[in-house]
Amino acid sequence: MRTGMLNVTELIARVEAGTLDTVLVAMTDMQGRLQGKRCSAQFFVDEILDHATEACNYLLAVDVEMTTVDGYEMSSWDTGYGDFVLRPDLATLRLLPWLPGTALVLCDVEQVDTHGNHGQPVPASPRQVLRAQLDRLAEHGLYAYVGTELEFLVFDDTYESAFRTGYRDLTPANQYNVDYSMLGTARIEPLLRRIRTEMSGAGMYVESAKGECNPGQHEIAFRYDEALVTCDNHSIYKTGAKEIAAQDGRSITFMAKYNEREGNSCHIHISLRDASGKPVFADGDGPGALMRHFIAGQLDSLRELTYMLAPNINSYKRFQAGSFAPTALAWGRDNRTCALRVVGHGPSLRLENRIPGGDVNPYLAVAAVIAAGLHGIDRQLPLEPEFHGNAYRSNRPRVPHTLREAAHLFGESKVAQQAFGADVVRHYRNAAQVELDAYDAAVTDWERIRGFERL
Repeated sequence: MRTGMLNVTELIARVEAGTLDTVLVAMTDMQGRLQGKRCSAQFFVDEILDHATEACNYLLAVDVEMTTVDGYEMSSWDTGYGDFVLRPDLATLRLLPWLPGTALVLCDVEQVDTHGNHGQPVPASPRQVLRAQLDRLAEHGLYAYVGTELEFLVFDDTYESAFRTGYRDLTPANQYNVDYSMLGTARIEPLLRRIRTEMSGAGMYVESAKGECNPGQHEIAFRYDEALVTCDNHSIYKTGAKEIAAQDGRSITFMAKYNEREGNSCHIHISLRDASGKPVFADGDGPGALMRHFIAGQLDSLRELTYMLAPNINSYKRFQAGSFAPTALAWGRDNRTCALRVVGHGPSLRLENRIPGGDVNPYLAVAAVIAAGLHGIDRQLPLEPEFHGNAYRSNRPRVPHTLREAAHLFGESKVAQQAFGADVVRHYRNAAQVELDAYDAAVTDWERIRGFERL
């Protein structure tokens, strides 16, 4: 067991010793955020361990502002905004070093019927969406291992001061491109080191940190793991990094495109193993038949599933030619101009999906990649030749250009309907429409600057 992870016996011992007083009981919402309750550790031990806890089901039916919106079947004013059950997954129980005396556990989300019975998963819960695809994969005797590479921008402004200025004129922690720069990363190493060490203390395996291109942009990399473990860690890390930055008087953003420079990416690396733990993608030093079908499934269906990889209006601002964010649905060996990049050798051979940005919900994105791969495996889809050269200038099919286009493709997708079910597709299609309606009603700074005087 990694440092920071707890079993129930250790938890109870810490509670009895008085060194642990709070347990965060959390789920992941549609936006990929942790939501839940701060519980007394004693209450968690006495009640929640055996009986779970409840939360309002509007947590899977609101927008990013936590505004109640129409169009959801599972939760609405008409259905009374009832509860669902948060069932702790004790395999996720861990200490949070940046919050004294505090542990956290992630939960699976279960339905409650009119008689108070529960146990059935809520299909639209992101963790349950991923679990369903992992179950489909397991029916093939296959198991997914995933790594996510999450970039962020660091500012010397607090979250409160950034809010008061409308997130304008912020001061980046670096003033120039520090990609791979040892000097540039040393400028904010105290913050980066604290994030690394405290994530290690929360049970994660940190590999490295490096600078990126946009001023103040950095990436902390974690070792790959089982798909669900990686997505759990991703969500905890994203929340924890913001909390640590706030304690340091700084702010971090993971939004896909903060300004006109390089956006924040979240490349997803995935490989498959069989029941014995043997990697099954490689045939010698290249993709074997299974991997070729898996990649072919991506190429055949990723336009339809892009919404699950790029869920916000801002996500699509990232897809610019020559920006290291993909525009063409092509695959290549170690080719960063393609949406799909095959990297590694032999047992480490894996697929990198370069579409997601830092705003992605990891559970939904990994579920989409697995669903696309199973689409190719089940149909034995042939793989087109790898792309050589600059895919930005190719005639390959393009990543959807806007959320509106991606949401339409997702809503009409037979692949999505088969993989996730019609109810889940309707749920997330409505989420996309909520964002589109809010954006269409907003008057932006860009419009005021261009139109206030001169139009």
